[in-house]
Amino acid sequence: MSASPKTVLGWIGESVRRADGTPKTTGEFAYASDLQAAGMLWGHTLRAPHAHARVRGIDLSAALTMPGVHAVLTHEDVPGRKTYGLEFHDQPVLAIDRVRYFGEPVAVVAAEHPEQARRAAERIVVDYEPLPPIADPERATESEPLHPARETYETGHYLDDPRPNVVRSMRVVHGDPDARGDVVVEGTYEIGTQDQAFLGPESGLAVPDGEGGVDIYVATQWLHVDREQVAPCLALPEEQVRIHLAGVGGAFGGREDLSIQIHAALLALHTSRPVKMVYNRQESFTGHVHRHPARIHAQHHATRDGRLVCVKMQILLDGGAYASSSTAVTANATSFACGPYAVPNAHIETTCVFTNNPPCGAMRGFGAVQTCFAAEAQMDKLARALELDPIELRLLNALAPGDTLPTGQRIDGSLPVAEVIRRCAALPEPAPEELPRPAIRLPGGAGNTTRGEGVRRGTGFAVGFKNIAYSEGFDDSCAARVRLFADGSAEVHCAAAEVGQGVTNVILQVARTELETEDVRLAPGTTAAVGSAGSSSASRMTWMAAGAVRDACRAALAERESRGGGEVDVERVYRHRPTAPLDPETGQVGDLPAHVAFACAAMKVVAEVDVDLGLTRIVWIGTAQDVGKAINPQAVEGQIEGGTAQGIGLALMEEIQTRDGVITNASFTDYLIPTALDVPPIVSELVEDPEPDAPYGVKGVGEPPTVVSTAAVVAALRDATGRELSRVPVRPDDIVGLT
Repeated sequence: MSASPKTVLGWIGESVRRADGTPKTTGEFAYASDLQAAGMLWGHTLRAPHAHARVRGIDLSAALTMPGVHAVLTHEDVPGRKTYGLEFHDQPVLAIDRVRYFGEPVAVVAAEHPEQARRAAERIVVDYEPLPPIADPERATESEPLHPARETYETGHYLDDPRPNVVRSMRVVHGDPDARGDVVVEGTYEIGTQDQAFLGPESGLAVPDGEGGVDIYVATQWLHVDREQVAPCLALPEEQVRIHLAGVGGAFGGREDLSIQIHAALLALHTSRPVKMVYNRQESFTGHVHRHPARIHAQHHATRDGRLVCVKMQILLDGGAYASSSTAVTANATSFACGPYAVPNAHIETTCVFTNNPPCGAMRGFGAVQTCFAAEAQMDKLARALELDPIELRLLNALAPGDTLPTGQRIDGSLPVAEVIRRCAALPEPAPEELPRPAIRLPGGAGNTTRGEGVRRGTGFAVGFKNIAYSEGFDDSCAARVRLFADGSAEVHCAAAEVGQGVTNVILQVARTELETEDVRLAPGTTAAVGSAGSSSASRMTWMAAGAVRDACRAALAERESRGGGEVDVERVYRHRPTAPLDPETGQVGDLPAHVAFACAAMKVVAEVDVDLGLTRIVWIGTAQDVGKAINPQAVEGQIEGGTAQGIGLALMEEIQTRDGVITNASFTDYLIPTALDVPPIVSELVEDPEPDAPYGVKGVGEPPTVVSTAAVVAALRDATGRELSRVPVRPDDIVGLT
């Protein structure tokens, strides 16, 4: 694969047109699903039709004799380790003795044509013994264990929980948990299962090298951790497994876990031919993790003048069938349960459980979305009880540098909560007469159901925050390699996954600024070219890649100067300041912080609701976000708009529906996502308050808008309807049904 062409000029702080923007809009961009290779076979996966069943036998004979079929593989054909996983190796490459979720892979087929592979998979006979599924997370800890022989999750900082089916339990005890305020408000909140719904389904190509190794071209978020999981399953040393980043059609956390990587490689090595796999949309819905659904009970105590006294929360997360990144999501949900407020006393308990529902893992916001929805609903409820303006209540309690979180961590960096609240609140809302009023712009207008009768307007406000980068002692690092050529040009190698967020532009902007040259190009991402960059997740990639590229550029310049010229090739690894696990009993920090830094956002939403039909429309959104330093302001605004759209989806329409663990709406016909008609004008205020320890003062920007937007949208619906609306997505029946 050739190096990417040089992009247009741009330095740190400038809005730069993306090099991939034009080919993506014209259809010329090569996504992973566009990959081809001479002699290529097609792979297909047989998936379980049950949410829970014992596998008593598999008969491959009919599939093996079909025309064009070159391989039919089961768990018995996995040459190395039979399981894999992001944090724990608990997920079978192919089902061994039982299936634990609907759509779990059971066998894989390689054939000359994709239709041949699909039909061969249909001819595989699996003898299933259906078992009662655990579908209700409330009953998971009282049920038979789904992983009776699982490895323990006692990695030194997880609470030792004897209950069955607990992925991780965690508590935060801060101050006096029994402290009471003059005014108390309570609520129970539910968040449905959201899908990442990226438009490019899972796809990739595995090419055997003829010497026992394999090259895997795949859309992923973390090249090196993919290799760490794939190589042991193939019984190969890591240097024989080379993973290359192919064109990614969106990710949002859904590509952190493996999809086709091991399956395609197994088939390629077995047949000695390249094998391509592409999921259809239904398979994509069943083949990757989702956002954790949650049930949260919250109790907030405050003084009569509005100061928070104590917050109590009980949080239940449904992790689905396998661990994925549920342990980290549990920590985030717990850490940010109280919102960006000074809370002197708190008691937070979070439990994430195994069920036979679809596996859950990383998705934009990563635990903070769920708790922000509950916490901000509570703040509005408290404002009503105290007869205070909800924005003034938030300002009164806003966290600031020097304050202490309920985990005991002191905020010693940037966190301008009050500033984002003020700047967002100051954004002028459009008056009703300023908004477009054709029927299609009204609630239900696309269905020609109304001319404005029964439409009420409401305004909602919410604030949220989240950590940046990896936490709790994870060795967070990013490598970059810089080559300076004799002609004055430069090449940058970094395995940072470009998943649509624009990190390639960030890398080039940093390199141009540091090297003071326009002639910089970016080499393609591959595990063979440079060390790990970590995952394009956790709002970390801009910070980490900027640090690594900056350090490599400076080292390369210093080496060239010491040599007196010539070609220079330097690699550097960047790490942020160290973190450490929270105490397993109290959730308190020790000598080191649990999180390296934080980012916050405030959002104001104007919505209209047809209270007779239960139909809704978001008509305007204003937001102010803490961005540290905007390396590319236009890209930052794009991230805010995209993250907001996903929050709108969770608030109003997006939910994976299951019946006894079986997904019933695995298509974009039945799983709805916002379109251009659903996303209103979004006004973004960038609050640049540099993070002291970050390169150039940057912060990640992708997650805060999703964290806060669902809460803000539903707050606007409550204002318009007067209803409590304690569950998302909000359905028409929630608005017009009986209270």
